Amino acid sequence: MIKKDRQFYRFALYGFLKNLRFFEPFIILIFRENGLTFFQIGILYSIRDLTNNLTELPTGFIADAFGRRKSMVFAFIAYILSFFVFYTFSNFYISAVAMVLFGLGESFRSGTHKALILEHLKLNDMLDLKVAYYGRTRAASQMGSAFNSLIAAALLFFTGDYRTMFLAATIPYMIDLINLATYPKILDGELTQFDRNALWGQVKATLKDFIGIFRDQHTMRAILNSASFTALFKSTKDYLQPILEAFALALPFLIFVDDVKRSGVVVGIVYFFIYLLTSYASRSSNEFSRRFKNLTAPINLTFLAGVGFLFVAGLSTWQNLTLISILLFLGFYVLQNLRKPMNVAFISDQISHKVMASGLSVEAQFTTILVAVLAPILGVLADTFGVGIALTVLGAGTFLLYSFVKVK
Repeated sequence: MIKKDRQFYRFALYGFLKNLRFFEPFIILIFRENGLTFFQIGILYSIRDLTNNLTELPTGFIADAFGRRKSMVFAFIAYILSFFVFYTFSNFYISAVAMVLFGLGESFRSGTHKALILEHLKLNDMLDLKVAYYGRTRAASQMGSAFNSLIAAALLFFTGDYRTMFLAATIPYMIDLINLATYPKILDGELTQFDRNALWGQVKATLKDFIGIFRDQHTMRAILNSASFTALFKSTKDYLQPILEAFALALPFLIFVDDVKRSGVVVGIVYFFIYLLTSYASRSSNEFSRRFKNLTAPINLTFLAGVGFLFVAGLSTWQNLTLISILLFLGFYVLQNLRKPMNVAFISDQISHKVMASGLSVEAQFTTILVAVLAPILGVLADTFGVGIALTVLGAGTFLLYSFVKVK
């Protein structure tokens, strides 16, 4: 049974506040309002993820060798700075600067908080509960996303200004920064207190274990399975926004207000229900995985189902079957959150706890490489052939990768 001590609720609080990114349900609509093409939006996504990629391994080493809490604090400082830049400026080139800052935040954060949770479980002899524990804390994150959607819709309705949401997002992030900075020191891992003269030896030991990750075929398949599906999700999930916008403007709903406010309300409400379901999916991940003899079967099954949902959602969008497309996207979101705790548990089973942050950062790095490649390609396809064809092509292409990423 999960021990819901004080630290459990602080982990949950972190996830809840971290997902209060009020701009997120409308990010593509914001960029489109600023006059950007889908290709330019894809380039911005690539800048964010290339920044993440170039700094992923160094920040993973920093987390393992110098302290995971410090890494998280640096991440949130970078996030807050990016929000201020987005709020102040709106053109493509300045948005690129903001994306660099955001990418730095992602690289300092990715894998590190999972390692903090796993360190807490190890210290409390609860590693056998990692799927359930991580699923429960991730559920709090999804609840944050649900409330984020309603708050964002309200902000947009009453202000009519997308940029206000960037400024508002700095408030929960400042609170979360304080929460992270005051985590117990013991969660930093073995290098919480270290001898400066022994630092190089510690770094070499970490590097040796880290390189060992690449020599294990089963570990690499687990990492690639998780990374490829997550990259597909991250590259395509925001394309639900223009689909929802088209759906909202076709409804005889709030016709007395302008299109931005009207679509904002519908988008916010739909995302609220999406994240309520994804929160339930995260909580149910452990129960779902227990229906199988091991984790390989549900991981492979959800991979194929998710890719299939995206493929059919693209076809439905192409044929203007908007409601079907929205429902399939809903299933895609649910599967991503059902999969994530299982993937983290499966990967962590094969990585030394001493290099947990670095090992999980490998998965995150592969994800960012794939997003950096996929996002501009998706943008070009969307500009040239439409969103529906773009999603269909990407879904079909991912099917071809399955034999290379199937876990065994």
